[in-house]
Amino acid sequence: MKFGQVEDLSKADFSFPEDSLYTAEVLKKNKKGLQGVYVGCAKWNKTDLKGFYPRGTRDELSYYASQFNSIELNATFYRIPSSAQVEAWKNKTPDKFKFFPKISNSISHYRRLINITDLVTEYIASIVHFEEKLGRCFLQLHDNFRPKDMQRLEGFIQMWPKEIPLGVELRNEEWYSNEEIWNNVCTLFEHYSVCKIIVDTAGRRDILDMRLTSPDVFVRFVGANVVGDYKRLDDWIERVSAWKDMGLRNLYFFVHQNVETNCPLLSSYFIKKINEQWNTQLRIPKTGNLKDKL
Repeated sequence: MKFGQVEDLSKADFSFPEDSLYTAEVLKKNKKGLQGVYVGCAKWNKTDLKGFYPRGTRDELSYYASQFNSIELNATFYRIPSSAQVEAWKNKTPDKFKFFPKISNSISHYRRLINITDLVTEYIASIVHFEEKLGRCFLQLHDNFRPKDMQRLEGFIQMWPKEIPLGVELRNEEWYSNEEIWNNVCTLFEHYSVCKIIVDTAGRRDILDMRLTSPDVFVRFVGANVVGDYKRLDDWIERVSAWKDMGLRNLYFFVHQNVETNCPLLSSYFIKKINEQWNTQLRIPKTGNLKDKL
C-alpha cells in the first residue's frame, strides 16, 4: 500500500489528534456494549506473506482463516467476483470468520460513481453470497474525488442497500480542510449508518481524523516498516480502549505494509495487546518462519 508513503520517515509526525466532540455522541448511542473485534491483513497470498505459511501449505486462504478471524478483501477492488467464487471463499473459512470486501474500482475509479446502477447490482449480487460471513463493504474513492462531487457520493449512499453495512474512505485533502464540508459529509454518513474509514499512514496525517460516524470503527493501519510501528499500535490500543469505554460496538482493524511480510507480526502484536487489555480471547496467529526485521 503506497498511499501516504514518504521517503524520509524522520519528518513524519505520528502523534494522534484528539477526538472530535461528536465522537462521544456517536458512541454513546450503542447501548449493547462491545460485540466484535476483527483483526487481520489485507491479503492472504503466499507471495506477499512470505514466511507466514508452513512449508507445504496448499490452500492459503484456509490456513490464513485458521489464524485470523477476518480479511480486508482487496481482490474485489480489481474484479467483481462470480457468486461461485464468493461461495468458494466462504466455504474455505470457519464459522464467525468475516470478509470485508472493497467495492470494485469500476464503480469508484473508472465510472466515478456515475451511471453505476448496473455495476452496483452486479457487485451486490456477488458479495451477498458471503451471507453471514460478510462483515462490511467499503468504498475507497480516488485521491482526486473532491467535495464538488458530493452529490454523486450522496446518491451512491442512498442507493446502497441498508441491510449491507458500508464504509467509505475519502482521500482528497479538500474533504478534511474545510470544516463545513467535513461536517456535511460526516452528518451524511451518520444519518445512513456509514462507517467513516480511518487511515493511519505516514504521509497523510490529515486523514487520521478521529470523528466517528458509527459505533463501528474501521481502521486501515499502514506500517512504515520501522520499529516505531509497534509504538503506533500501542497508541491505537489506548485510543480504541477509550472508545470501548464510551460505547464501541465493533472494531475492524487491518494492517498494511509497503512490504507486506511484517503484516502478520504486527497483527499478532495488536491481538495480544487487545487480549491483555480487554480480556478477550482472540486467537493469536502463529507467525511461522517470519523474522521481525524492524
